[in-house]
Parts: sequence; C-alpha cells; structure tokens
Amino acid sequence: MKIHFHGTAAFEGIPSLFCHCETCKQAKVLGGKNIRTRTSVLIDEVLKIDFPADTLHHSIRDSVDMDKVRDLLFTHSHSDHLYPEDLLIRAFGYAQFIEEEELHLYGHDLPIKHCSQLLATESHRFQFHNLKPFETVQAQTATITPLLAKHDPKETCLLYIIEKDGKTIFYGHDSGWFPEQTWDWLKGKKLDLAILECTTGNAEQCDGHMNVKDTLKTRDWLAQNNVMKVEGKIVVTHFSHNAHLLHEDLMQIFEPKGIIVAFDGMQLDI
Repeated sequence: MKIHFHGTAAFEGIPSLFCHCETCKQAKVLGGKNIRTRTSVLIDEVLKIDFPADTLHHSIRDSVDMDKVRDLLFTHSHSDHLYPEDLLIRAFGYAQFIEEEELHLYGHDLPIKHCSQLLATESHRFQFHNLKPFETVQAQTATITPLLAKHDPKETCLLYIIEKDGKTIFYGHDSGWFPEQTWDWLKGKKLDLAILECTTGNAEQCDGHMNVKDTLKTRDWLAQNNVMKVEGKIVVTHFSHNAHLLHEDLMQIFEPKGIIVAFDGMQLDI
C-alpha cells in the first residue's frame, strides 16, 4: 500500500495566515518540510481520508488525479477536515468527466448531513454512507471500521481502521486520549501502520488533542499490548504552529523513539 501524506498541519496551517509567532516566521524563511497544509492522507490513489480546503493545492502540488478516488472518509465536520463546498466541483456542469463513476462518502451524521444538503439540488455522482462506531463496512476500495475519538463533544468524531490488500492501518486523529471502547477494540489487532497526532507539542494535556507525552504513551500502549506488528510503523502528523516546533525539533523528539515525523507530500510504502 502507498500512503501519501497530502497535508500535516492542524487547522491554522504552518505558517498560519495572520500569525507572527517565531515558529511561523522561521517556517517562512526555512521553507521545505516546515511548510504544512491542513491534514489529509491518500491511500493507493483511491481512498482519501478527510477533505480540507487545501485539497486543490494538494492535487496540483503532487500531481494527483482526484477523479481516481473512489472512497472518501470523514473523521468529523471541522473545516480543516471537511470543506464540502469543493465537492460541488465534482457535480455535473462543473467538471468534464472521462468516466462517470460514483465517489462514495463515509462519515457520521454531521459530515454526511453537510454534504448531502449542499448537493441536494445538484446532479452529481456521489453516494452517502452514514457510519456507526465499531460497525465494519466494506467500502469499494477497503474494509473500514470507524472507532470513537475524543475530540469535540458536540459531535461524534471518528478514527478509522482500514484493511486493504492484507495490510491494516489505524488512522488515529483528531483525538485526545482515546475512549475506553476504542482501546478495547484495538486489543488483539495487528497493525502495519499507526498514524497518530501531536497537535499541541510540549503543552499541557488537551482533551481534544494529544501532546508529546500522549503520543509516546500511545506508542507504548500499542507495543505493550502487541498491537503493532514487529515491522509495523508509527507516523505522527497534525501539528499546530502554536506548539512552536519546527520539523527538525519534531524529528529530535520522535525519531529516537522510532516514530516517523510526517511532512507534506511524504509517501510511505507498507
């Protein structure tokens, strides 16, 4: 499986639009892996997780043919993970198509409601799937199981187990320390890849996101419970400029712990 990290920032991006913090100033000067857009991942060019407003930029920068995507998973409705207005671009009258295949959208109530209402008056090529936590679904491109996140108490936020071609991925953000049901469900699994977050850096614990200590505790839990395969990989992503950590700083923290620090455009084969 090819895992393509389109974006690796939290909501604000790095550098953030209106920010003059030292991290944003340095990111502008240093460029390269310090430039981060809103988080999204593409798997084998056919399964995409989340749909931020930066998707157009991602497709141009990385020469991605978005019309190859067959399944689109939403973790939750926050705008850095779901910008439904851009789905209109795939409706009839906006785009010219080579093949009129449907794009299947998966999520809990709120993301699916946003998308279906926006597209209600359009002629389009979408199918909507309302997911329930811990109920496995066979999508077009993979087997997916939504798990509960601890992120926004106003909506049901999801993490995902994705099984494809004999490989298993855990997509584990946005979330603070996972709910007990999620930890329990992960026991007995064998992961080839775990994608975790470290939004808040070295800050104190935050209910809706993880800091460095939480990320490392999660890695330790996965190891202690034999959830990771021996050759399994852990990647950390979804960074805020308010954590005040540049790419080099993150590498110094996580690489000695055996964790890969994602950057925009990074590709990983598992």
